[in-house]
Amino acid sequence: MANYITFDISDAEAEHGAPEADRIISGNPQFRTWNLEDVDGVLYAGIWEATPGKWRIAYDEWEYFNVLSGHSIVTEDGGDAVQLRAGDRMVLRPGFKGTWEVVETTRKDYVIRL
Repeated sequence: MANYITFDISDAEAEHGAPEADRIISGNPQFRTWNLEDVDGVLYAGIWEATPGKWRIAYDEWEYFNVLSGHSIVTEDGGDAVQLRAGDRMVLRPGFKGTWEVVETTRKDYVIRL
């Protein structure tokens, strides 16, 4: 086994999901996730995609991501909206609470550490 991964999803199967119904603010956002790395439930890496909609988010983990395509807006409670497009990167820290709005179907790669 190699000591690296690539973010190639051509042979990976996507998991389908959506935000919990009580978190949805608008739209009918749907997710596809290709989780390419799972290290003992403490670290995950892969590709995530979401269709338009807006929902509440709350983080207990660290997440670094890089937007590959689309347009989203992330807003921390009491903070300014951050417009995200291809090439934008962000780290969400534990304790982050706010909203995620997908304006145009968005795809990102991510690394999450619990």
